[in-house]
Amino acid sequence: MNVGILTGGGDCPGLNAVIRAVVKRGLQFGYEFTGIKNGWRGLLEPSTMKLTRESVSGLLPLGGTILGTSRTNPFKNEKDAETVIRNINELKLDVIIGIGGDDTLGVAAKLYKRGIKTIGVPKTIDNDLSGTDFTFGFDTAVSIVTWALDRLHSTTEAHQRVMVVEVMGRHAGWIAVYGGMAGGADVILIPEKPFDIEEVCGYIKKRRNEGKYFSLVVAAEGAYPKETAGMITKDKELDAFGHVKLGGVGEFLATEIEKRTGLESRFVVLGHLQRGGTPTAYDRVLATRFGVRAIELVHENNFGRMVALQGNKIVDISLEEATSKLKTVDMEMFRTAQIFFG
Repeated sequence: MNVGILTGGGDCPGLNAVIRAVVKRGLQFGYEFTGIKNGWRGLLEPSTMKLTRESVSGLLPLGGTILGTSRTNPFKNEKDAETVIRNINELKLDVIIGIGGDDTLGVAAKLYKRGIKTIGVPKTIDNDLSGTDFTFGFDTAVSIVTWALDRLHSTTEAHQRVMVVEVMGRHAGWIAVYGGMAGGADVILIPEKPFDIEEVCGYIKKRRNEGKYFSLVVAAEGAYPKETAGMITKDKELDAFGHVKLGGVGEFLATEIEKRTGLESRFVVLGHLQRGGTPTAYDRVLATRFGVRAIELVHENNFGRMVALQGNKIVDISLEEATSKLKTVDMEMFRTAQIFFG
């Protein structure tokens, strides 16, 4: 059996660990592996590499993805979808293991409905895929946010400023909540709960009145004020899956906070720092478990499925279920975070 593997969407720590696990476990079944370069683009414009025991050796701690990635959407038009299916057949790929988030796995789900054998592995540092408690890459991103807040805390306190830290999270604020709680943020803002800028300023003023002359505000990139129509964007250009480029909430907040409170305010955008570097031990183990189970599903001829973590068990759910809706922040978790605001 010839198994194709691809990584799509934004990169995140742990992708290489999944590739390694799939190949090493699959070789025990006697399978061959073809790496598809640059996500779904590698099937639209064929670009592949052979994956062997030697080529995946040493991948466990390596960040990024040896296969490359892209946000290519072959279902943007029917002609591209037909091209991808034709190339899968011409490359003699018996099954495709797609490692990615909602967009990447959404393509895998559509291909499965058209007769292509597919398996999904959940990858998103936003942790917003349904059916799985956690996705690999999330723990690493939260660790980086916590690391950044620890360092910003001391300089912010020294200068008696307000520091706004913008983190990733388009529609779900999991990174903001977990990272903010772990890093001792004084206010956390998420897309699920539009914020009142006066309330945010109120928390900061309260701290000032209590003799705390600095504040750390963590905002997910998709967070937005109640009075606006939606998320703050850099421009109106859309990617292949119809997403706008986010960014700017940190700058907006710092400007408004300084204007409304008179306190010196700065902003930091962590951006791709959250994606880069080596995965944490937790993400290495989770990615490995996902990879092993993904290829075992292939061996069981159980296709159209996505591996998932539920409790401490690795299970599988249908790709259709996994991509049917986003997993947003549990409000009980957010209420716990709110206890420490101000």
